[in-house]
Amino acid sequence: MPNLEKKQQIVKDIEKKLQDAALVIFTDYRGINVEEMTSLREKLRVPGVEFKVLKNTMVEFALKNTGHEDVIPQTFGPNAILFSNEDPVGPVKSIYDFIKQYKKLEVKVGILEGQTISPERIKALADLPPREVLLAQVVGTMQAPITSLAYVLNANLSGFVRVIDQIREQKQAG
Repeated sequence: MPNLEKKQQIVKDIEKKLQDAALVIFTDYRGINVEEMTSLREKLRVPGVEFKVLKNTMVEFALKNTGHEDVIPQTFGPNAILFSNEDPVGPVKSIYDFIKQYKKLEVKVGILEGQTISPERIKALADLPPREVLLAQVVGTMQAPITSLAYVLNANLSGFVRVIDQIREQKQAG
C-alpha cells in the first residue's frame, strides 16, 4: 500500500507542475548520451525551469487529471519534460540551440498557458527575440511618439521665441 501512496504523490506533484507552468514541452531524448543530457540540463538550470525524465504512466494520470488528455497520444515513447514557470522563450531557445548543436532531441508537443501547441509553434517561440529585447522594443515604440512630440513642441517654442525676438528688435529700431 505505501507504494501506491508514493505513486499517487508523484502524480500530484506532476499535476502541480503542469498547473503552475507557463510552458510545458515534451521531448524525445532517445540517442542522447549522459554527457549531452548533462550539458542540456546545465543550459536549462535557471530559476523557474525544470527538465525531468518522468514515468509515462504517472504523466498520463496527471495529464488526465488536469484536463490535458489531448496531449497523451503525442507523448508516446520516452519523455524528458521541460516545465517553465516564468519565461517561455529562454528555455525553448536553449532546447533548439541544443538540437542545432547535437542534431538530437525531438520536440513532440507542448502546453503554453494551458493550451496545447504543436512543435511548429514551439519552434516559433524559439525564433522570438529574448524577453529583454522585446521589452526594449515596446518601450522604444512607446517613447518614439513622446520624443517626436517634444521635438515638435520644442521647434514651435523656439520659432515663437524667434518671432518675439524679431518683434522686439523692430520696436527698438523704430
